Amino acid sequence: MTQPDWAPDDIDIDRPSASRIYDVWLGGSHNFEVDREIARKTELAWPDAVRYARANRAFLGRAVRLLAAQGIRQFLDIGSGIPTANNVHEVARQFDPEARVVYVDIDPVAVAHSRAILAGDDRTAVLQADLRRPQDILDQVRDGGLLDLTQPTALLLVALLHFVPDSDDPHGAIARLTEGLPSGSYLVVTQGAHGASEESDEEIRELYRRTPTPLTARDRAETERFFTGFELVEPGLVNLPDWRPDPTETVDDRYRGALIYAGVGRKR
Repeated sequence: MTQPDWAPDDIDIDRPSASRIYDVWLGGSHNFEVDREIARKTELAWPDAVRYARANRAFLGRAVRLLAAQGIRQFLDIGSGIPTANNVHEVARQFDPEARVVYVDIDPVAVAHSRAILAGDDRTAVLQADLRRPQDILDQVRDGGLLDLTQPTALLLVALLHFVPDSDDPHGAIARLTEGLPSGSYLVVTQGAHGASEESDEEIRELYRRTPTPLTARDRAETERFFTGFELVEPGLVNLPDWRPDPTETVDDRYRGALIYAGVGRKR
């Protein structure tokens, strides 16, 4: 495969990326054949993969709308991925055109494409950084001056934490990112738990071992720990499609064969 014009020169087009696999499922075009191959094989092991990816994106929009309605006007979206429809700044600005968003991702394709489409928007910024280095993120955010972290802020970690192993201490990273945020700030999280069977789980884990970010499933207790210092808002920590679903949507039994936790917490 030849290098497309939109890809950074130093990108390895022969190694799949979780961000670009997600882009495949959302119907995007910034992915490579190797990403599409993993997406197809994952769907064989987990037929609801596409539906969950889109449900995850829908949850992000619902959560941002809730927080914007509560008066939150600045958002730090880590693991933001490749831009698609209804991005965080677009949803938040339905409530306030001055809403500010900093997007953070480790994937160079996500960062390059985000910077290209947001060029000229002085109320957004795009950083290439790694959740496992929270101080680096905080330093870049403060140096950029776009967000005032002494004011209520929403920290978004959506479809990210299951790509961070326990050995990299994601709980500690979140604690470092949130310790300086004031009361009234919010934390938004989704976290993969398990699939329809242990066999399918292992098939998917094996596929994602080919990416730089293998999968780590977590149970309810481990996921709730991310919200230490935060009070979960209704309906609490639930399966992704069950978090304040759109009244026009129906959640059928196909969603019951797997579990991705979703929750929003308010800092006390």
